Parts: sequence; C-alpha cells; structure tokens
Amino acid sequence: MFLHPPWPSCRVRSETGERGRSFGGDGRTSRIRRPPQPLALVTPRRSRYPALLQLANVAQPPERHHPEAVIPSTGSASGSSADALTRTVPTRSAINFGTSRLRIFGGVNTGELPGRVARYLGRDGVDAVVRRKFSDGEWYVKLPESVRGCDVFLVFSTCGPSISDAIMELLITIDAVKRAHAAQVTVVMPYYGYARADRLVEKREALSSKLMANLITRAGADRMVLMDIHSAQSCGYFDIPVDHLYASSVLVSYLWSRVQPQREGNINAAAATTDSLVVVAPDVGGVARARAFAKALNDAPLAIIDKRRSGHNVAEVMNLIGEVHGKTAVLVDDMIDTAGTICAGARLLRQHGAERVFAMATHPVFSGPARQRLSEPGLFEEVIVTDTVPVLPEKQFPQLRVVSVDALIGEQIWFIHRDFSVGRSTVL
Repeated sequence: MFLHPPWPSCRVRSETGERGRSFGGDGRTSRIRRPPQPLALVTPRRSRYPALLQLANVAQPPERHHPEAVIPSTGSASGSSADALTRTVPTRSAINFGTSRLRIFGGVNTGELPGRVARYLGRDGVDAVVRRKFSDGEWYVKLPESVRGCDVFLVFSTCGPSISDAIMELLITIDAVKRAHAAQVTVVMPYYGYARADRLVEKREALSSKLMANLITRAGADRMVLMDIHSAQSCGYFDIPVDHLYASSVLVSYLWSRVQPQREGNINAAAATTDSLVVVAPDVGGVARARAFAKALNDAPLAIIDKRRSGHNVAEVMNLIGEVHGKTAVLVDDMIDTAGTICAGARLLRQHGAERVFAMATHPVFSGPARQRLSEPGLFEEVIVTDTVPVLPEKQFPQLRVVSVDALIGEQIWFIHRDFSVGRSTVL
C-alpha cells in the first residue's frame, strides 16, 4: 500500500524498498524533480581533536613583502678594536615572524651570525635548543618547544675549533628536528667543512665532500643553502635541492667605500677608480671568481698569479700575468686558511709596483700562522672577510675588516619560506 504524497507528485519509497519511481496524481509513474527543501542544520560529531575545529576559523596572516637586500654599515675603517671589526645591520627589516611557522636554530661554532639573521627577520633571536656534552664527549640535543609542522632552518657552520664536533652537532640536531615532525628542515651552512676534498687527486684518497653530503642527507635534511663553496660542482653531491649563495654583494659594496670615497658628486669617479683598480686571482683555479668580482667592479681589469703547489697548505708563486704597477690590487679568494697563498701573492704584487693591496675572502678560517702572516706591516692595507666563520679574539689583527652576511642569508630564508624565486640572491 502506498501513501498519498502531500503534493501532487513526489518520489516515494515502496514498502518493498523499491526506489526511483514517482507517482503523479493520476497514478501514472513519472520522473519528476523533488520540490526545494529548506537547508537542514547538521550538528557534527564531537571531534577527537578540538583544536582542529578552531583552525578552520583562524584568519590567514596578511601577505608579507620580501625584504630588500640590506648592505651592512661600514663604520670607521681605522682602529683594531673588536667593535670595529664586525659591521652589522643597525636596524631590523620590516618582516615580523610573530605568527609564522618558521623556526631558526644556530650552531655553537657559528658565532653570532644566527642571532643576527634572526634579528634581521624581526625576531628577538634564535629559537631555544638544549645542548650539552657528556663526559665522554657525546652530544645531547633536545628541542624544548614543539616544531611540529614548522619550517625549520638550521644555521650551522662546520668550522673549528673542532670541525668533527660541529658536524656531529649538526647531524644530531637534524635528527632531533626531523623526529619532532618538522614540515621541512633546511640546513643553512655559511661555511661548508671538508669542501676542499671535492675530487680525487691521488689514488686511495677519500672523497670527504661527497661523504659530508651523504651524512647530511641521510640525517634528514630536505634542503641545503651554501655560501661560496670551494667548488661549485660539489653542490651536485647532494640528492636534495641546493641553493648556492655568494658574498660578493657585501664585499664589493664595502670595497667601493674604501677605494672610491669620492664617488658621490663626481660622475667621472667610477671610471677613474676602475682604471686604477685591478682584480687579482691568486691562482688559476680562482680566475672565474676573480672575473665575476671584476665585472661587479665596473669591469675592472684582471690579473692572474700562476703558482704551483708543492704540498698541502704550501703554495709557491711563479709568475704574474697582468699589469698592477701604480694600481690598487685586490686579491680575491673563497677562503683564507694558513694565508700562505694570498700573502705570497701580495708580496709579488708589491714587487711589481702595486700601490695599494687589498685581500678579500668569504671564509676567514685563519689556521696556523695566518694571523702572523696577514699582520705583516706594509703587506696589506686591509683584509676584508665575512662572518661565515667567527674570528676569535686571538686571531684578530689591525688590518682585519669583517662584514656581515646576515641580510643576505636572512633574505634567502625569507624567499625559501615564502616559496619565492631565489635567483636574486645569487649575484655571481
């Protein structure tokens, strides 16, 4: 038996459960459209995770603009005090990460650079991490706050006084962050230890640069940010995305302030300075880097020092290709270790009549007799480096000038965090 519908025709279910048949007022079957019904109020079941219900009503933070590149202030060029060595950004950028899912952690051997990067991005400092060593030298790392779903950046330089300790600290920190369910782990390595062991020169040698890449990748890193690595081909050792930065922007900006003080108000100053400036590659392997610096310095002329290496950390200068007489010579390298190569090159430039000699390098490793060699009177007017490796007080000397790359790294972190193109930061 069928019930009469409350309207002329509608879809009904029979007692036998048959569906899809409609009956009109004359008893004939037909397919008709169901009349519109008011929306019903549905009460959802109680969620096991009440916090998830609140997330649906949380407004998204406003779109932020990425920062413009900020050049560190140069300050006074005279004096040998520690305050005059480091040039930092005096003000913060316009970015505020107060409601962001971004976290920044710094390494013990990285010095003050991670804190400068965090302050550039509008934060009070790096995020807290509990680190200590056991009596047998093993590292203990713990994150006191949750990083679940966060975009984590680890600013770690694998440098001295103990490179092995710095590497283990980095690997254990990556593991701790990964096990804490971070959404993405990006390792920002201003100085990449073992980068010089990037090829096999003799039989039965270890390819340490590739081993480092494997360790970092297997520990759980999702992305790498490197700066002025010894050999750019080493970026291919990683099986994860790698962004390669160059510190030339901050180094060139500071150099212009030293060799071209009359630039403002004189339209011919740039041409006159370029004619008196020559960029020098300390060896054949650094020609590409020196050429890039020369291009950034208004296509300054280029000179090359031909040398032969008789052993590890030992360099012998053989010949100078180019003209430096009466000019300001700028020796450009990626790092200064024992300073044997760059000091021998400076002596050769002085012998060929260079009026002023500057040294520029990204990584101030300064091991062994580096301080004694670089502080030789009358050799260098200034030695310009960055803060990718912290310069300890016992390694400082009057000619040393340090410029900070905090703005460059901070901008790169912001680009990655917001999924912007990072091409602007790689200026070489």
